Amino acid sequence: MATSRRDRADSYTKRAHKEGYPARSVYKLEEIQKTTRIIKPGDNVLDIGAAPGSWTLYTHRELLKGKGRIIAVDLNPLNLDPVPLTVTAFVGDAFSKDIRSLLVENGPYDAIISDVAPMTMGNRAVDTARSEYLTEQVVFLAKEHLKEHGNLVVKIFQGGGEVAIIKEMRTFFTKVKPFKPKACRDDSFEIYLIGLDKKRT
Repeated sequence: MATSRRDRADSYTKRAHKEGYPARSVYKLEEIQKTTRIIKPGDNVLDIGAAPGSWTLYTHRELLKGKGRIIAVDLNPLNLDPVPLTVTAFVGDAFSKDIRSLLVENGPYDAIISDVAPMTMGNRAVDTARSEYLTEQVVFLAKEHLKEHGNLVVKIFQGGGEVAIIKEMRTFFTKVKPFKPKACRDDSFEIYLIGLDKKRT
């Protein structure tokens, strides 16, 4: 009997639970890291839309290796017990005045990672527009608060707006590329925009 991609995708969830991660999204970052080396030991990393915490935990365990730190922010608390010592977590809107000031205080950053997604309505046009807005806000933060030579990865729902965002990213990154990890479900219209080697500003 043939195995569907959806069945194979479910194996990521089982693997995540077995390995102690809150969500299957960890394997998207793992693949991105293997292909582009976004993060290295000693980095100061900002994780936007961090809950439930898989990207934060993977960064702590596998990438920083006890050197560096992670600033994690989300509307919801991290589902990590305990929260690693390398992690400072803020609960709130990353783009609000109060949280933004905390992110600035803890920067600048060597890498900004974001798996942030809007609350979906089931209307693709609405969901895509909301995703584009969030992505634009993350890109703006990266432009202002990434160190020279810093890297960015941010999720976006495909719908046309990613073309303009990629164009903007190319003004301040040496290399920009869209990427869809194998861990994404086939029926998902999410992709990741990767910006490498922030230029001197």
